[in-house]
Formats: sequence, C-alpha cells, structure tokens
Amino acid sequence: MSPSPHVLRTAALSALAVALLATSGCSWFRKDHALYAQAPENRPLEVPPDLDRPGTAGAMEVPGQPASVSRSEIGAAGAQDAGATRFAVAAERDAVFEQVGRVLAATEGLTVVSSAQLLGTYDVSYQDSNFMVRIASTEGGSYVSAVDPRGQPAQGEAARKLIAALRTQIGG
Repeated sequence: MSPSPHVLRTAALSALAVALLATSGCSWFRKDHALYAQAPENRPLEVPPDLDRPGTAGAMEVPGQPASVSRSEIGAAGAQDAGATRFAVAAERDAVFEQVGRVLAATEGLTVVSSAQLLGTYDVSYQDSNFMVRIASTEGGSYVSAVDPRGQPAQGEAARKLIAALRTQIGG
C-alpha cells in the first residue's frame, strides 16, 4: 500500500519546518549581548554592590569632641578631677548604687525619673537639666559619673553641683 497524498504532504511540510528551524540556529530564542561580544579589556568593570560606595565607618564622629565615658577611662588617673562630673569610690558598685540612691532621694529639687540597678544608672531631673548618674565597677571599686543622653560627660552647673554633693556625702 502506498501512503496517501495527504500523509506525504504533511510529512514534507514537517521536514521543511524542521530544516528551517535547524538552519536558523534558534535565533528566536537567543538574546544578543553586545557587552560580551567586545574584547575583555573593553567590557565595563563590574563592581560588587558593597564596594561601589565610600566607607561610612567614622561618619558620625564629631571632630574634637571627647568620646563617651568608657571602662578604659574609668581606671585612668585623674578620675577625681575637681569640678568634674565624675569621681571614684573605693567600694563595690551595688553598695555605691544604694548610697547614691539615698543621697538622690534626700536632694531637694531633684526627681529620679527612673533607675536601673542592673545597669547602674539613675535618670534624674535636677535644676531644669536632665541627665543620668551612672555607677560602674572598676578594679579598685566604683566610678560615679554624670552623663547626657548621648553618653557624653554631662555639661552644665546642675550636673557639677550634684556630683560635688555626691562626692561629699559618699566620700569620693
């Protein structure tokens, strides 16, 4: 039996379609990348995302300003500077924290907004100034200081006056 003309025509058209697709190289599905056609030295430089911007490590530091009071400064000589907003005490931190709390409660015109014994801090409002009284442990005892909300040594007469009163009554 010989194949019908309809089957022959379908087979011929199918073979022609396959030949056309094979010779076209599937250009319908390929995208041209002109960048890759260039020589390697002419291609644009690819920079990783985290390296295309300048570093910002020291961007928030204010030049000429002292750093916040840290533990490395606590044991430094000169901690008992007259008129400063810090002093050292030769006693354990928890005992000093309680003594400071008693003095603050007895200080007229002072309001303790909050206290955190675990952190060793009292947030106080005194003579229209808001600052923190911080008690930290050192090798030789404790360190009492007045700091502003940024962690910088507190400035102003109220902080100096309160630290002087604490130094007098606690014995720093």
